[in-house]
Amino acid sequence: MSTRIPPLLEPYLLLPRETSLTLLTSVLGASTNWLVVRYLSSLLNPSSSSSSASHATPSSSPSASVLLVSFLRDYPFFRDLSLKQGLDLDAAGRKGRLAFVDGLSSLYLPPPVGTEKTAAWLSNLTSPRLEDVRRVLLDAVESLKRTAGTGEGKVVLVIDGLDALIATASDEEGVGQKLQELLLDLREQTHHTILTLSADAPLVSNQTTRLEKEHAALVLSQAHGADVVLSLRLLDTGTAKDVSGVLIE
Repeated sequence: MSTRIPPLLEPYLLLPRETSLTLLTSVLGASTNWLVVRYLSSLLNPSSSSSSASHATPSSSPSASVLLVSFLRDYPFFRDLSLKQGLDLDAAGRKGRLAFVDGLSSLYLPPPVGTEKTAAWLSNLTSPRLEDVRRVLLDAVESLKRTAGTGEGKVVLVIDGLDALIATASDEEGVGQKLQELLLDLREQTHHTILTLSADAPLVSNQTTRLEKEHAALVLSQAHGADVVLSLRLLDTGTAKDVSGVLIE
C-alpha cells in the first residue's frame, strides 16, 4: 500500500470545522477500511502522509487527537493495516494522541488465551447497552482531552460500523433514534466525527423488518446531516487487483 495520499483525496482529509460530520458508506466488497486508515494517517501523521504540506490549511493542524471506535474490527487489524501505510498507532497511543475502544472482542469473541497486559490507550466495551456505550465513549473523549494537556484539546471521533449496534442492541426500544441521540452527544464533545456505515441496497431499500427500517433510518438521517459524504462502490467493469472500488462524493 502506498504511503502517499492521492492528491485528489487530500482535500477531504483535512481537519474541517468544529462539530462537523463526515460519513463514509460502503457496500459488500468495497469496504471503508483503507479510507479510515487514510484519515488516521492524515490526522496523526500529516507531515509524512501529505504530498504537499505547504498546501495544508490552518485547520489541518496536527494537534488533534483521535478516538477510534470499532464495532466490527479489533485493534490489531487497524494496527497492522496502518503500519502498511507508514503509521504507527502504538506510538500515537503512547504519546496520548490516540485511544481505541474495542466494541467487538469483549462482546462477541472468545476470551483471549493468556493475560497479556492491555495498553493504557486501549479499552473494551463490555455491554451493548447504549447507555453503557455512551458512558465509555464520553469518558474516553474526556481522557484524550486531558492527555492533550488542556481541557480544550481537539478530538476527532472515528466510529467504524456503528450500525452493528442496531442488531446487537435491537432488544432496546427505539434503538435507531437512541443511536442518533448518542451521535449528537458525541459530536458536541468532539471537534469532528467520522462515521462509517453499510449502505448496501438490500439494507436501505427493501425495508420489511424492524431491523432493516432502523438501519435505513440511521443511514439516511446521517447522510442528510453530514457535511461530507464519501460513498464506496464496486467497479462497474468488475474487480481489479490494484483497484478496490470507486469513491463517490
